[in-house]
Amino acid sequence: MNIIVPATSANLGPGFDVLGLSLKLYNKVEITRQKITSISIKGEGCNNIYLKKNNTFVKIFNEIYLELTGKTDNFKFNFLNNIPLSRGLGSSSSVIIGAIASAYEMAGFKVKKETILNKALTYENHPDNIAPAVFGGFTVSIIDDFKVYTQKAQLSDKIQAIVVIPNKPMSTNKSRAKLPKHYTAKDSVLNVAYSSFLTSCFIKQDYDNLKITAKDKFHEDIRMKNLPELFDVKKLAYENGSLMSTLSGSGSSFLNIAYKEDSINLQEKLRSKFKDFRVEIIDFDNIGFKILTKS
Repeated sequence: MNIIVPATSANLGPGFDVLGLSLKLYNKVEITRQKITSISIKGEGCNNIYLKKNNTFVKIFNEIYLELTGKTDNFKFNFLNNIPLSRGLGSSSSVIIGAIASAYEMAGFKVKKETILNKALTYENHPDNIAPAVFGGFTVSIIDDFKVYTQKAQLSDKIQAIVVIPNKPMSTNKSRAKLPKHYTAKDSVLNVAYSSFLTSCFIKQDYDNLKITAKDKFHEDIRMKNLPELFDVKKLAYENGSLMSTLSGSGSSFLNIAYKEDSINLQEKLRSKFKDFRVEIIDFDNIGFKILTKS
């Protein structure tokens, strides 16, 4: 069998741990049964020995497969990784969702995507990345009584992501540790207002008003201080047609959204100014993970 899982961008400014969207940048895994377990990695992380010796995907896959079948069979895992590691584009969520969905498939179980999402809570307790990896599109998620509830909106093909990918990673755990333990009532109300209006803009596809809502009082500026160039990325993006510019997840990547007719110009402007960073135009994904074939 083959599975593809999309990259994701989470938080989206004020939607801390709640909002996310899905990108047409995929990790692909081919899994076949064989006598001895083996792992092959191409693309991102291909030279990382740790990823072969202590592969998180394989670990989660084996746990779920054993739980479902009571067996410990051997498989060949061929990874083609296109999602950058530790850049705020959901590489970890891609691993978690891909491993769980693959284990169900290889064990012969047909389940709803909601089952995969809720199983993922065992490994990731923030749904902002795992929900769009499962469903695609723009997602709003909450956890209530240990269950994820998600609403999804389709993303228009009139817009694209222009993603700035710095040459430095950011650790989610380290950056989260720097965040305040408490927030003022004023900042909390502002974030609720911004995230609520931002959600309505995505649902109605009112992209012209995204800019006034993509403001955050909880985490973004604190995390961006780890890579101050991102403040300049944001400024330049808004000066050149960006509808929305926010830190992607915990960083270090930066998500810009623009209409298709403005994407190439924005990409060229950003590439010219930030020569050490990758700047990629990526379409939005509205499907989420997909099982492609069986073998």
